[in-house]
Amino acid sequence: MSKEETAAKGQKRTLILCVDRDGDLGIKGGIKTPVVGRGENLNAAVSLALRDPEEPDANAIFEAVRVFDHLQSEVKSEEVLEVATISGSELGGVEADRKIVSELNELLGSFIANEVILVTDGYSDETVLPLVQSRVPVSSVRRIVVKHSESIEETAALFTRYLKMIMENPRYSRIALGLPGLLFLILGVLSIFNMLYYYWIAFIFVVSVFMLIKGFGVDKAAKNFAHWVREYSPPPLQVQISNYSAVAGALCIGVSVYLGWNMAVTQPGLPTDLADWFSILPQFTGYFIKGAMDLMVIGVILVLLGRAMRWYFEHDVKLLRNAALIVSVGWFRQILDATSDVLINPAVYERLIFSIIIGILIGIASILVVLVIHRSAREFFQKTGEQVEDFGEG
Repeated sequence: MSKEETAAKGQKRTLILCVDRDGDLGIKGGIKTPVVGRGENLNAAVSLALRDPEEPDANAIFEAVRVFDHLQSEVKSEEVLEVATISGSELGGVEADRKIVSELNELLGSFIANEVILVTDGYSDETVLPLVQSRVPVSSVRRIVVKHSESIEETAALFTRYLKMIMENPRYSRIALGLPGLLFLILGVLSIFNMLYYYWIAFIFVVSVFMLIKGFGVDKAAKNFAHWVREYSPPPLQVQISNYSAVAGALCIGVSVYLGWNMAVTQPGLPTDLADWFSILPQFTGYFIKGAMDLMVIGVILVLLGRAMRWYFEHDVKLLRNAALIVSVGWFRQILDATSDVLINPAVYERLIFSIIIGILIGIASILVVLVIHRSAREFFQKTGEQVEDFGEG
């Protein structure tokens, strides 16, 4: 521990600190900060006032010197006083705060203060005070307001901040500048061609299109789509195969519905009276099933085949159940064919009963085959508790 630090523990060391947050001392006065000492601060204030008599920072430094002189006249033997000025940056914001903190740390390294009397121009109190107070206690704050009243200066600063945000932030500039700019451009173009009578039509059209785009979120949807296109990454091969087969199967099912309807409506002897439709509805449904069943079964099998290939690549036990389901769906075509024959001619129902019995037997045989394959190829599939439980439920 240095001698100064040892002495500071038994002394009351007060720093009268003036803060120039916008860096006018360096810009207008060419003065390097921190400025330490009564004479140096007095010279800095005079130099700044000569260059800009209305500059509030010069008056703030004068006030800091005045407070120093007043306290010096009443100082006790064990109290040490010092006056200093630090400055920020004309850029404001984070840059100004970082420069203030850096100069304050440098100043406290040369003069270890127990307390600070802060002198500002009034506008920067709320920003500067936490920076100083976090490093050394602030016993008093002196606000010097000369050029403007505090409320007017804060209002002007707030207005300037929002104006800068409107000018530089694309989110707001598109509305505040882009839309009026487009309307003025249309006005100028129409005035060149002596077509100002169309301006109100163009004005209403542009504003309505803008409102529709913003109201329905078209701009956000387009932005999200563009981001998706840029960031799109193809899924794994098994997922692509599954998705492709699902789309192909859905198309086949859709076409099968058209084919079934086409076969049903092209049959001769269709009635024109609505009451007669109820009498031929079973025959109509039978012809619809007969026309749609082939492509519909193919579509369902395509969807199941795609899922089966995906589960094969993933070594998923669901593959076995899916294979059994494919066999059952394939045989279901025979049941649909027999059902359509019964609807067209109720006398031929023996084939439907036979198809249902054979279908049940095929389902039982498929389950037995699946169980045998599962036991013999147990190592092929992933042995997770969840999959084994899922297979048992199936």
